[in-house]
Parts: sequence; structure tokens; C-alpha cells
Amino acid sequence: MISVIIPVYNVEKYLRDCLNSVMGQTYKDLEIICINDGSTDNSLSILEEYAKIDKRITI
Repeated sequence: MISVIIPVYNVEKYLRDCLNSVMGQTYKDLEIICINDGSTDNSLSILEEYAKIDKRITI
């Protein structure tokens, strides 16, 4: 298994592209760990939305 760690801080503008890119990889045995460092934009809600869609995502 491969772990992908994504640091998140006020990146709502780019976060969907980032998550879609990682989720779309051909290697499926991976975990996606997103570390939200107190974002003041909508980054956390985007992470929560994606975590519901894909069980490999941990916030």
C-alpha cells in the first residue's frame, strides 16, 4: 500500500483538481491522507465531500 499525504491550507481553488488527480491514478491500493491545517476557506468542506465519495480518503 502507498500513502499519499496532502497538506491542505486555504487551497479550495486547487483542491478538487488535486484530489481528482490522486483518485484517478491507476494504482488503486493507496490511502489518501489529507491534513487540514486550520483552513479558513471551504477546503474542509471539500475534503469532507470527497471523503464521503472515496473511502481511501482520511482527513
